[in-house]
Amino acid sequence: MELLREFFSRLRELESLLQWGGYPVLMTIIFAETGLLVGFFLPGDSLLVTAGVLVNAGLINPLGISNFQNLLVMNVTLMAMAIIGDAVGFSIGRRAGPKIFTREQSLLFRKDHLIATQKFYEKHGGKTIILARFMPFARTFAPVVAGVGQMEYRRFAMFNVVGAVLWIFSMTFLGYFLGKVFDAKQIERVVYLIIFISVAPVFVGAIKHRLQQRKNAARLETEQP
Repeated sequence: MELLREFFSRLRELESLLQWGGYPVLMTIIFAETGLLVGFFLPGDSLLVTAGVLVNAGLINPLGISNFQNLLVMNVTLMAMAIIGDAVGFSIGRRAGPKIFTREQSLLFRKDHLIATQKFYEKHGGKTIILARFMPFARTFAPVVAGVGQMEYRRFAMFNVVGAVLWIFSMTFLGYFLGKVFDAKQIERVVYLIIFISVAPVFVGAIKHRLQQRKNAARLETEQP
């Protein structure tokens, strides 16, 4: 319990969190955000960029190898966790089936995010598994939706692996090379920008959906005698 309290107290300060928890915390967060329905609030993108920055600075290096070798080891490790996480999410969706959409919303389960991800999946199909990796909330629920939709596992696995590799590689390498060019304050601003870019599609989609609902309601009113 004390460990959990310490984890959540450091969650807002990613640099402090990663220096405290290192690889185990990184692996746990990446798995939870992609494999557990309660992981939607975790800071995946900013966490990975920050991890890359800290690897460049030599502040996370449990094996005592060169910084670049450490970056490669981190990538392989976190890609595996992301792939396993999505596979678990897919299994949850396949076993729970459509009834998961009838579950009541709570602090640890956001039904609205699940429904929004389902609509995104209906629009973009299988490639949602890749696109959702770069979208907070959606990356938690996309594999679940794919499982509910009974996507063929071999097809899902292909999207899962590609998405995990692209996401982990792009975020950690971005942080690693930013650490060579910018100071800590500038990197912090870049991380905030990444968070904004990641979250933006979710808000844009929600706004579009709301506008469409209003248009549909207005059309129904005009069609009524």
